[in-house]
Amino acid sequence: MWQQLEAEPGQEVLEVGTETGYSTALGAHRLGDDRVTSVEYDPVVGRAAASALKAAGYAPRLVVGDGLRGDPHASAGTYDRLIATCSVRYVPMAWLHQVKPGGKILVTLSGWSYASGLALLTVTGPGSATGRFLSGYTSFMIARPHDRPPRPTLALLPGEERTSLVDPAVIGTWTGSWVAQLAAPAAERMGAGAEQILWDVSTGSQARTLPGPDGAWTVVQRGPVRLWDPVEAAVRLWQAAGEPHQEGFGITVSAARQRVWIGTEDGPGWDLPV
Repeated sequence: MWQQLEAEPGQEVLEVGTETGYSTALGAHRLGDDRVTSVEYDPVVGRAAASALKAAGYAPRLVVGDGLRGDPHASAGTYDRLIATCSVRYVPMAWLHQVKPGGKILVTLSGWSYASGLALLTVTGPGSATGRFLSGYTSFMIARPHDRPPRPTLALLPGEERTSLVDPAVIGTWTGSWVAQLAAPAAERMGAGAEQILWDVSTGSQARTLPGPDGAWTVVQRGPVRLWDPVEAAVRLWQAAGEPHQEGFGITVSAARQRVWIGTEDGPGWDLPV
């Protein structure tokens, strides 16, 4: 990931998520201790990482705090690069102010269905950025403040039935699950193959699919939000675009909205749950 970040000698880099210290050590080795600051949310993990880094001969600046707020001691435009070793549901606004215009942010976008896409963004101004998703299959643990809320045991209940217009198994694939998550960001996905389940804990809404007669698929939806409808529409748009991998997607971020799109900025897209 440090190569994907495109960090160059002399640049200041903020890492969000020290974790074991391994990635931090790579950055310090590549750029020098004085060029790397790493923020860790968990103080116990932070202390262990500090010990490991010291034993390995590295001494970057380490901070314990909420990395989603960036470096608590930094001013606007302090950093040339930011790399996140956790995933987030949307790009924190603090990052877009602490990274200077022209700087880059490498972050994995994820969600409550745990589908992921690794994006490299260029900051275009305070609070704004644009970028593309990269090839590959990168995933990280989601940042704790962005993780789904606690939920009770799921009880599948009756609801309105209809025929699904897409094969439910597609949302079990790497990019299909990503598209479904973009379309229904408040839902958690479970199941496999033709038997998929979407559950929105906040509204109690649920959707589940079942194999139907003659090779068709039945979807059962219940609650105030018809979860399958936007997922189905998004999958059809993605299929019409040729089913590109995440590298066929881009992202535009501003203070007003964060939007992921297919192909070009004016292509089909979905707002992230800011």
